[in-house]
Amino acid sequence: MIDSISEHFSTRLLQWYGQHGRKTLPWKMDSDPYRIWVSEIMLQQTQVATVIPYYARFMQRFPTVQAVASAPQDDVLGLWAGLGYYARGRNLHKAACVIVDQHGGVFPTCIEDVAALPGIGPSTAGAILSLAFDQRHAILDGNVKRVLARVFSIEGYTGSSQNMKLLWQRAEQLTPQQQAGDYTQAIMDLGAMVCVRSRPLCPVCPVQTMCRANREATTNLYPMPKPKKRRPFRSRFFILAQDETQRIALVKRPSHGIWGGLWCVPEFEDRKELEHWCNTLGFVVSSTGRQLQPFVHKFSHYDLQINPLLVSVENVSMGRIAETDELHFYTYRQLREIGLPAPISKLLESLELVHEEQTQ
Repeated sequence: MIDSISEHFSTRLLQWYGQHGRKTLPWKMDSDPYRIWVSEIMLQQTQVATVIPYYARFMQRFPTVQAVASAPQDDVLGLWAGLGYYARGRNLHKAACVIVDQHGGVFPTCIEDVAALPGIGPSTAGAILSLAFDQRHAILDGNVKRVLARVFSIEGYTGSSQNMKLLWQRAEQLTPQQQAGDYTQAIMDLGAMVCVRSRPLCPVCPVQTMCRANREATTNLYPMPKPKKRRPFRSRFFILAQDETQRIALVKRPSHGIWGGLWCVPEFEDRKELEHWCNTLGFVVSSTGRQLQPFVHKFSHYDLQINPLLVSVENVSMGRIAETDELHFYTYRQLREIGLPAPISKLLESLELVHEEQTQ
């Protein structure tokens, strides 16, 4: 089956792309590998419409890979705040440093070198080199998986090791020898615009006659979902510690894990842990704390209940509490200039509104 499809699949897809492909995206204006790399990292698990304004701000601040490498990681994460999956931002900064230090500031053109950069796997490496240099490399992002799962009616979860091996084989077989860059963008566009997850637009699909799921009217079954597991649930106290001048205490998160490298209000499992933290730093807490409205934030792998607790801290301005590289007090205006996790940023914005109402 694959032999009969591969001969015509890319031809029809490229013809469709010529008429309907997304050629005006900001990172499609040229073939600069740096710009394409940044866009591909931002687009991982994130919609194009969400990425575009972040991409524009990032390019304005960091027009070259040298600009990223020479900037503090905090500056990079500050522009990433709200985009989610912050390991992408940390790895982008690390990879920029590698490119400058080991490749003379020139983006590598060898697939092995690109795939070795932090945060770049085989599919992203192939996409960058294909789009930037028209090299022939198969890709297998989420959109492509969905297209191939339907075209070949691939049973079972596409993320299983067996199906991943099969999908890579199919992707490699379908990738043409010529116009590899256009084909790469075309198949990504097909998945994003036509072969969408819900209610795919099969009547306008250029490869509908080659799609087994379309012929059998089973497109709604593919790709098959990942076997469900009970979603983990966690609950934490997030402390909004204000000093006499209404500055907020923030701590820097570890470089790894959720919100890695961002500034955040202190987080604790229980009040006992909170009290120990205050005692260790010499905080004089003037009240037992006022519980604000809890809310749930959904991560990719678990749900987190955020229990905000507002406390007042005395004697900060007199120097009894020393600020460190990992602990700072920020004014509300300063909070807008640093990288904060999106739910924490919204929480602090609501607290700022309350503060403004009280002072009017």
